[in-house]
Amino acid sequence: MDRIIFIRQFFQRSIALPQDHGSWVFLLTPLLIGLFSGGHWRAGTAPLIFATLAAFLLRQPVTVVVKVFSGRRSRDELPAALFWGMLYAAGGLMMLAWLAGLGWGYLLLLALPGLPVFAWHLVLVSRRAERRQVGVEVVGSGVLALAAPAAFWVGQGESDPMGWVLFGLTWFQSAASIVYAYLRLRQRELKEMPALSERFRMAGRALLYTTFNLAIVAGLSIGGLLPILLPLPYALQWAESLWGSLIPAIQWKPTRIGIRQLVVSTLFTVLFIIAWSV
Repeated sequence: MDRIIFIRQFFQRSIALPQDHGSWVFLLTPLLIGLFSGGHWRAGTAPLIFATLAAFLLRQPVTVVVKVFSGRRSRDELPAALFWGMLYAAGGLMMLAWLAGLGWGYLLLLALPGLPVFAWHLVLVSRRAERRQVGVEVVGSGVLALAAPAAFWVGQGESDPMGWVLFGLTWFQSAASIVYAYLRLRQRELKEMPALSERFRMAGRALLYTTFNLAIVAGLSIGGLLPILLPLPYALQWAESLWGSLIPAIQWKPTRIGIRQLVVSTLFTVLFIIAWSV
């Protein structure tokens, strides 16, 4: 009986794992793109993956701790939150020490931008104002996109400047995906099909992001600075945003929107990896 109570107290999914499941995409897309673009699996690859995952997972239990002290969650959840927080922190520090021992210590600098962003998030949590913060999510996706250059550099065995290009490419895609997701959620509130002009007005920011991304990548590809087929995944995202602008998600369930976003992001990642290697 005591063992069952212990398991129930500490092994709570809502504390151990992120509850905003869509956030996984903003980590895995740049991480996978960086790993495959790097071309090689080296000694530092495994600790880099685990360190990245530990840093990502740490956000949930720390957020729960802040919610407990701000009166938003029961104090009964504090032991589990502290347990998972210390576990992820310890595991992440061990992986970072491993990377430093392999000569990749300077990759720790990539974690620095995440500190003020994380602090910003926690302040919003304490004020009950973390929801529907597009700006915070866009900036946060940029922090997660730093996984792309880190994985690329480890795979290449050196700090190739192309890693920063991958950072920009993955961050821009994530930002466009976030803005488009908020568009679809706003469309759910519509009572009837609006006029075509109103649909495009609502979708203006999402279309601007995806069109900008496609135009920049296409221009760099034509100029020979990027693989010639790389515009394809961005064309997919642009086409999805155009389709979503024309066909609003009226009365769609959030789950349906999330699944479609996941499918598009997965296809984007696969197409990007293939186009980069051709």
